[in-house]
Amino acid sequence: MPPFDELLELLRRLIATPSFSREEEGTAALLADFLEAQGLEARRCGNNVWAEAAPHDGGKPTLLLHSHHDTVRPAKGWRRDPFTPVVEEGRLYGLGSNDAGGSLVALMGAFLHFRNRELPFNLLFAAGAEEEVSGSGGVERLLAALPPVHAGIVGEPTSLRLAIAERGLLVVDAEAEGVPGHVAHDNTRNAIYVALEDIRRLRSLKLPRVSPLLGAVRISVTQIEGGNQHNVVPGVCRFVIDVRSNGCYRNEELFAILEAALQSRLRARSFRLQASSTPADHPLVEAGRRIGLQTFGSNTLSDQALMPFPTVKIGCGDSLRSHTADEFILLEEIQQGIRTYIALLENLRPEDARKIWNHETLERTQHP
Repeated sequence: MPPFDELLELLRRLIATPSFSREEEGTAALLADFLEAQGLEARRCGNNVWAEAAPHDGGKPTLLLHSHHDTVRPAKGWRRDPFTPVVEEGRLYGLGSNDAGGSLVALMGAFLHFRNRELPFNLLFAAGAEEEVSGSGGVERLLAALPPVHAGIVGEPTSLRLAIAERGLLVVDAEAEGVPGHVAHDNTRNAIYVALEDIRRLRSLKLPRVSPLLGAVRISVTQIEGGNQHNVVPGVCRFVIDVRSNGCYRNEELFAILEAALQSRLRARSFRLQASSTPADHPLVEAGRRIGLQTFGSNTLSDQALMPFPTVKIGCGDSLRSHTADEFILLEEIQQGIRTYIALLENLRPEDARKIWNHETLERTQHP
């Protein structure tokens, strides 16, 4: 494994290189160059970068170490230059430092630690693109280029807790219809009022199936737009519904429930980001428990949602710092992340690899 200072310098360079979703060419090149400098063959698939720790063995299962190198755009309120990495009192400030640069370089360090070591599984490292927008050029494109993968570790800020379940996401565009007319007359139907009636229904809608790991389904209205003149009753009011599913309902079922409950016309943007979970007896989960990791259900969405094989999500940093002004990560968190990833992989025994290979009986749950 390279010295920590080299990994930290890589993270500094990643922060200094803008890498908004679908614009990650610069950071993809940095990551590929770093892997090549370590004596590995770096492969590109769009702006996704990946490498193998040793020549692929078709008789072993394959474990993927995956994080992402794209970022959101800087939030309002930054008091620093988001692209100037600065260390102060053990904190590294910069856009993407916490989400998910710290986990990315920690996974890279663990991957390089096992380079050319004999393992009971094939080990792949991948730095993905378009994670922040769940784009088609991200993990879905990457997985089509990789050898078959049997399990994965996803690097995201979880305070080094082991997420074995993750909420899904359903975004719905709603359009309430009214009858436009002059506001002075009381013979029109105000689309804003129609929308507000539906929003009240949403606030009181309680779905009965509750996940022991993820809790109840969460439904929120996050955007609204209606009217264009003060003296005209609006004929249309549009609003956006954000649904965080809990694994007890498929997104298609949730959409049908909303359609039955609301007056507005609804359109789902996608059904593909389903909630997911990995069985408690999966070898990755058991290995995590052996080294004392706490398991939980994660409220935040990641590339885990698009991986059709068992995964756990774990990484350094705090999810509450993600997408915030003056984002930072502690240097000690990154070092502890490297140690934790190495310990997790070292605790996968040959018998665990055989169980991972038999993934048909341990496959990830994506629906009730």
